[in-house]
Parts: sequence; C-alpha cells; structure tokens
Amino acid sequence: MEVKIESSWKKHLKDEFEKPYFKELTEFVKKEYEKGSVYPAPKNIFRAFELTPFDEVKVVILGQDPYHGPKQAIGLSFAVNEGVRNPPSLQNIFKEIESDFSTPMVHTGGDLSRWAEQGVLLLNATLTVRAATAGSHQGKGWEEFTDAVIQKLSDEREHLVFILWGNYARAKGARIDRTKHLVIESAHPSPFSAYNGFFGSKPFSKANAYLKAHGEKPIDWL
Repeated sequence: MEVKIESSWKKHLKDEFEKPYFKELTEFVKKEYEKGSVYPAPKNIFRAFELTPFDEVKVVILGQDPYHGPKQAIGLSFAVNEGVRNPPSLQNIFKEIESDFSTPMVHTGGDLSRWAEQGVLLLNATLTVRAATAGSHQGKGWEEFTDAVIQKLSDEREHLVFILWGNYARAKGARIDRTKHLVIESAHPSPFSAYNGFFGSKPFSKANAYLKAHGEKPIDWL
C-alpha cells in the first residue's frame, strides 16, 4: 500500500502499511474527509514524521488527539498554527519551560516546528479528528499505528527521551525499553491537572541533560 510519508519512516514502517487494520483505517479516514471537516489538513497528517526523520529523533512528546477547532491542528502534538491563540495546555508548557530555564520564552507562537526540526517527534496517538468532536477517530487503528512507531524507536534507536504527560501517554509508554532510553512522566499540562505534578517537573532540562550526557546536542526549547 502506497503511503505518503517521509522516506526513512516509510522504510521502518513498511510492514505496518500492509496490515489489514491500516487499510481499514485508511478507508475510514478517506470517508471522513469526504463527509466533512476533519483536522489536520490531509497534507499535514504525517507532518511530525516529515519534520523529524527516524534517525534524527532525539525526544518524543506524546499527545492524544489533534486539536478539533478550526485552523488549530498542524500535525504536531500540542502545536497550533502561528496567529492562533495558544491553547491552555500549550500555555502551561511554555510556563514550565520558562520556569525550568529561569528565562522568558523567545518564541511564543504555537507552531512548534522549530522543535521538530531539532529532533523532537511531536506525536499524537491519533493523527486525525472530526471537527468539534474530540476523540472521534479513536479506536479506528491510529493507536495501533502509533504503538508501532514507539516500538520501532524503542527497539532500533538508543538514548532517546520519551516525555509522557498524563495517564493516556503513560499507558502508551509500556512499549519503551527503559534500560536504554529515558522516560519522563508527569501529570498532563492541561489546566485540570497541571498543578498535580506537571508544574515543577522540569522535563525540558532533564531531557537536555540526558542528551548531553550521551553526546547529543541539546534542544533549544526557548
């Protein structure tokens, strides 16, 4: 089955694209786009993979669904289009970065492609969503696909940082080999849970310290 995805990911995930669930998922997603508004735009479904090739991944930040409001989702977890107001979770992520490094953010826009281009795979567990309907594409096959992505990275790479916020992301982290990767877990940055362990968790400086300890260039989060 021909899937338009960055070449290194296509190579590592080629077996996945031939599985029955993925063919069913593809048909489901096509029909959803035909019926009405679905986010992100089709060209951005695999944008996280385009910006962060397999061998360039350093950090994985796992989200759940794309944003389901107009002009928000751009195919990167937690990110939104420039000019769109930063959602509450992203506002809290930026607050934690400023606290973590004791300095103001330089880039305050919500398009996090600058992180992706440095090796941060901004991966949602579900890569599409129906407009105004959170969770509408869950249980259709995306979770199996993104589980395979996490498994491939865990098995075939070394010294990656996986940042898992909230119970949903932590459950996805069961596939990660923690003897050769760093897993950072905390509460979700959502306003409903940020004060229950997200604020003060310092995931960004911890990630950078681990990368430097293993000879990798740290991420410029600011």
